[in-house]
Amino acid sequence: MPTTLHSSALALLEPWQAPTPRQEQLRERYVAHLRAEPLGVLRECYPDHLTASTVVVSADRRSVLLTLHRKAQRWFQLGGHVEPGDPTLTAAALREAREESGIDALVLDPVPVQLSAHPVPFCDPRGGATHLDVRFVATAPPGAAHAVSAESLDVAWWPVDELPDPQPDMVELVALALARLA
Repeated sequence: MPTTLHSSALALLEPWQAPTPRQEQLRERYVAHLRAEPLGVLRECYPDHLTASTVVVSADRRSVLLTLHRKAQRWFQLGGHVEPGDPTLTAAALREAREESGIDALVLDPVPVQLSAHPVPFCDPRGGATHLDVRFVATAPPGAAHAVSAESLDVAWWPVDELPDPQPDMVELVALALARLA
């Protein structure tokens, strides 16, 4: 039910300890958005809505599993839209990671590691949509085989220090995820 999902999102983000001043600004933006928008966790909320994603880290902490996103044509962590049936953002992040990786035995840390607000021109036919992404970290079991979902062109392991598209946001996400797991 969206009301429970909305409440759980607020309960997760209100006390979250942001790792940087920029992350704190985003946390405040997300909380204000949720307080103003009863459907703020769902894609029906336009132009901004929450999404949930997960950077999957190998058991030895040397690699991350990324997806080559079909629409964006770029490498990203796994994730996507929150669905009305998701009880929490954490559950949405885990569902998306499992669907997009094909790995059922992921172990998700329930505390967000990063927030990222970014425009997504292909998300809505009206344009101008912004994803307010809540990012988590999960660990894959040793030797886990992954798959490529219909949303991806490819899914591959990348060394943490050799990311395919080392944008500052992704570099920060990987660093924060590794710090969280340390």
